[in-house]
Amino acid sequence: MGEGEDTRFKTTGSKWLLPVSELLGFPLDQVNFLACQLFALAAAFWFRLYLSPSHANPLVRHAVATLLGIVFLIFCFGWYSAHILTVVVGSYLIIINADINNVHRYSMVTAMGYLTVCQVTRVFIYNYGVLSTDFSGPLMIVTQKITTLAFQLHDGMCKKSEQLSPGQKTLAINVRPSLIQYLSYNLNFLSILVGPCSNYKEYIDFIEGRHISRRLRQHSGTCNGHNGYDKTPEPSPNNAVCRKLLVCSGCMLFFLTVTRALPITYNVDPQFVNNAPFLTRLTYAFFSIQAARPKFYFAWTLSDAVHNAAGYGFLGMDANGKPSWDLICNINILRIETATSFKTFIDNWNIQTGIWLKTVCYDRAPRHRLALTFILSALWHGVYPGYYFTFITAIPITMAARAVRKSVRQHMLISRGLKLGYDLFTWAATQLAICYTVMPFLLLAVESTLVYYRSMYFHVHIISILAVIALHQKHKPSELSATNKTCSSSSSSSSSPCPAQCQPIPSNNNNKVD
Repeated sequence: MGEGEDTRFKTTGSKWLLPVSELLGFPLDQVNFLACQLFALAAAFWFRLYLSPSHANPLVRHAVATLLGIVFLIFCFGWYSAHILTVVVGSYLIIINADINNVHRYSMVTAMGYLTVCQVTRVFIYNYGVLSTDFSGPLMIVTQKITTLAFQLHDGMCKKSEQLSPGQKTLAINVRPSLIQYLSYNLNFLSILVGPCSNYKEYIDFIEGRHISRRLRQHSGTCNGHNGYDKTPEPSPNNAVCRKLLVCSGCMLFFLTVTRALPITYNVDPQFVNNAPFLTRLTYAFFSIQAARPKFYFAWTLSDAVHNAAGYGFLGMDANGKPSWDLICNINILRIETATSFKTFIDNWNIQTGIWLKTVCYDRAPRHRLALTFILSALWHGVYPGYYFTFITAIPITMAARAVRKSVRQHMLISRGLKLGYDLFTWAATQLAICYTVMPFLLLAVESTLVYYRSMYFHVHIISILAVIALHQKHKPSELSATNKTCSSSSSSSSSPCPAQCQPIPSNNNNKVD
């Protein structure tokens, strides 16, 4: 086995599946991850059917969910799982001992500080030599959970009701969690590897058997049961799980047949860059980015299916009276693939991270909300230079997209033909802009990013900046008015997504997969 192969089949976790890894030609850490998620899916069905609230008390459910989560961590990451356990236990000590008036600040500094140290270590000590499913993914997820819980605890124990928005009132925590509740929320097997982050009260409702009945009562306004949950038949998640597993199967098939044939690194291959025409390079970049998405779709959709199989994730009844299991859905594939604006794409990618940024930063910052949320998002993602190239590139593109939309869109609505042509053009422009913007997220390094942007002649940067300059003065008054309205609307509605600049851009480190 050569040196390159040794790296591919290396992991800090268990090596029990090394023969399977070698047989399939997949990196061992990815095989371990997939094995844990498939086991989690089976365990989730068992958890719902045989360890339901009617058969087991909450303490048993908490303990089982926590122990399975810790086993998954050790299996996938070995001794590196100590990082996740350390920050969770340390944060709990803050929760129970710190002044409640400052508990959210201490938790944020501790969790984000520890995460940042680990991120810096990955880049500057290991010099990019990290595994594709390294321990920072789960660490990023627990960072979201730790800070979400801390802010909601501060809301419930320090703030008056009139100081909170309706959404904050609903999710406010009035009692400090016990150790087992805290560990279960952060380390449960449903979300420990991929997430997504969910709210503490909703998770506790799920463990204690109130999750579905409470959601049903919100729609019906009636309660037919007692002891915290209804005795009427609850909607089954089986259809939702099967549908999501079907999507996962399609994504896996696409990955095996297409994604592996279009490696991202070929975009900066010297021979390709020097010899291929510009349109060829642009076309390959477009299709290689499109082909890179299914692995993220797979991981997030499988995680969503695992939650649903356990009976968690019930949103309520939709407009047609059918049950919806998308409460903690992290992605909307159809809206992403058909997005005709930069904002629409971002709003439907890594949805729960966008909600987290809004919950802990955007809704709470007294001023400079966009800038502070941008900084938090950047720090949370890590310190790879490619991440920051993407964030910086996204700024002029977003500004240009807004300006062009205000100048052109109203003229395109006068007929169906013009509207269709406009939608097709904006779809193509959006997908190409996303391709151009997120490429550094996948390339990571400064050198590779600059090679790619030079090969593209920085054309999107140039076009965006020129569009902003040309249209800025013309629409300055209306733009300011629209921005104020947007911010006001976002602040008043806890369920609305954060503005485009606040939300994360796709990352190669999201298993997390961002």
